[in-house]
Amino acid sequence: MNTTKLSTADVRREAVVASAVTMFAGSGYLGTSVAAIAEHAGISQAYVFKLFPSKELLFVTTLEHCFDLVLAALERGAAASPDQSPDAMLYAMGGAYAELIGDRSLLMLQVHAQSAASVPEIGAALRKGLRATTLLAKSRSNACDEAVQRFIAYGQLCHLIVVTGLDHNPPDWASLITAGIRHP
Repeated sequence: MNTTKLSTADVRREAVVASAVTMFAGSGYLGTSVAAIAEHAGISQAYVFKLFPSKELLFVTTLEHCFDLVLAALERGAAASPDQSPDAMLYAMGGAYAELIGDRSLLMLQVHAQSAASVPEIGAALRKGLRATTLLAKSRSNACDEAVQRFIAYGQLCHLIVVTGLDHNPPDWASLITAGIRHP
């Protein structure tokens, strides 16, 4: 049992990050104000800036939190796979990821991070998260490079399918890209 007690600042920091996930997922980096995040979190904008001195740092911290959740989901999927073959491991990790992004805010945060990757800090955080995801998929599955590449590519295709609304009753042409793709 973890007996560590969080300070008030730590609790508020977690509340701000949780609110930031929701708000950035809805409006993106450019479309979301720190004031809106503060209001959603129920604290002052000044206190948000005390915790996160810049909007970029807040977005990066939020994106890092998202990737922490992604990595934890992939680990859970790998651990739960009854078959330890590379393909089965990647399949189980993909299923765990699909469940995780059932919370559309995590998926949309990643999509918005891609659109804001020209901001140096955001681009670096996105590459760091993608690196960690790729290396975890490779090390846990022991799959060949091509299989890991396909795993990452299918994850991005899953994002596209969900964001464009092709996940329910796709038109005939879309069945070409949605066939066999698992998503929430």
